[in-house]
Amino acid sequence: MTHHDASHYAAKHGNDRELPETLREALNESAKDNRLSCAQAHRLAQLNHLSPAAIGRAADLLEIRLTGCQLGLFGHKGKNPPPTNEPSPKLTRLLLTESRDHHLSCLQAWKLAADNGYAKIDIGRACNTLNLKISPCQLGAF
Repeated sequence: MTHHDASHYAAKHGNDRELPETLREALNESAKDNRLSCAQAHRLAQLNHLSPAAIGRAADLLEIRLTGCQLGLFGHKGKNPPPTNEPSPKLTRLLLTESRDHHLSCLQAWKLAADNGYAKIDIGRACNTLNLKISPCQLGAF
């Protein structure tokens, strides 16, 4: 959704707006000023034994804005981390090998970070520097 669509997140789900009350309560308790960070959303997914996509959908239905992408792609209030200098040859090779048509999924990016000892934000910055698009988001934000 574009900035123009902000606060109209539920619309992208059509008429399918069923939401368990326990999930509604969990999101409303976790959200601050109607915002929920990526890290909080993933924590809620684990605690409730749900997929990140289910938490993202629930946030949309409650018109809760997702913030603080752990890859640095959105929601840092004008403070998105700057691109890095050229990534190391090792990281460049890894990302270019794992990407398909200059795309990586968010889940792939997280896995590459965990499996290779990189911070998620460093993977996001390197992808930005290498013009690799990260999509789709595990939470459904993009």
